[in-house]
Amino acid sequence: MLFESDRIVFRKATANDAELYHAWRNDLEVMRSTSPWLDIYDLEETRQFVHQVILGSPSSKSYILVDKTSETPFGITSLIQLDTKNRNAECIIDIGNKAYWGKGYGTEALKLLLDYAFLELNLYRVSLRVFSFNERAIKLYEKLGFRREGISRQSLFREGAWHDIIHMGLLQHEYGNGCPDDFEAAVTKA
Repeated sequence: MLFESDRIVFRKATANDAELYHAWRNDLEVMRSTSPWLDIYDLEETRQFVHQVILGSPSSKSYILVDKTSETPFGITSLIQLDTKNRNAECIIDIGNKAYWGKGYGTEALKLLLDYAFLELNLYRVSLRVFSFNERAIKLYEKLGFRREGISRQSLFREGAWHDIIHMGLLQHEYGNGCPDDFEAAVTKA
């Protein structure tokens, strides 16, 4: 089902999510592997970020990840730089509540997002960027079918050392999780 799996429901992000996002954004352990800029933000800065970046961009769609059973929000996922002419976007996921780490919620959430991107929005390509030290995320992305497309060498300085940013991409016909067997044929005929 669109926007819902066995354990997760997507909820459209709203301005009311600023305080929730603020807690995640100020948790350096959460942001260490996803944000190129580590800092401590005051609530007003986070409200502006949510308003301008998460909600204010006409070329993005952002969803709060909610535990279906407990109704606990635990992360955010987005399609950004959504380009309908060229049918591509970049995807982002942050699991802000660390109690949900390592339990398959990231995989489940990304499958939902990719189903939406490829089966509803009819995107042809979804890309992402991942820090080279984030080995768990790289394994997850590869499991979902993403391929390494390039590297921005030593472009992230974190904890006193330089790290690469790995660029990955997934094409519609390469996406097997969630797509019906005849999906490629249906798209080709359309």
